[in-house]
Amino acid sequence: MRDPWRVLARLRVPLGFVAGMLVLWLAKPTWPLLAAGSVVAALGECIRVWAAGHLEKSREVTRSGPYRWTRHPLYVGSALMGLGVAIASHSLIAAIATGLYVAVTFRAAIRTEEAFLRQKFGAEYDDYCRGAGPSVERRFSLNRAWRNREYRAVAGMTAVFAILCLKAYLLR
Repeated sequence: MRDPWRVLARLRVPLGFVAGMLVLWLAKPTWPLLAAGSVVAALGECIRVWAAGHLEKSREVTRSGPYRWTRHPLYVGSALMGLGVAIASHSLIAAIATGLYVAVTFRAAIRTEEAFLRQKFGAEYDDYCRGAGPSVERRFSLNRAWRNREYRAVAGMTAVFAILCLKAYLLR
């Protein structure tokens, strides 16, 4: 039998497109809320870029940058991006849809990723989770963030806010 968490984690991106289209359809953005939401979303994207600039995906247990403080800085950043979109959308139903998407799919992704990391790195990952083990200092690398394809999240968030701006203009 297939692990439902793993299936849900794999469906995270297509479900994100569906949720995103629903949010854009329901959105009633205003310029002040667009400004506030864009600041929150930009903060989230900055956290994601920072994390992606430290991450050596599937090669090591990353302990530098934001990984010193949280095991899942990419999801922290993504959650802030979702909050920014929810604020900018000016729709309670859109905000609820965003919150449900984040809560359900991120939980599935985190469970799946942690199982993978435990299998691949064993005690080293368990030590990291407990805050034990050696600290690692690594400089942020924009090239590393690019290799981790963070430009996709930047492009996606730019597109979402461009559509919200267009919708705010048309609704004025």
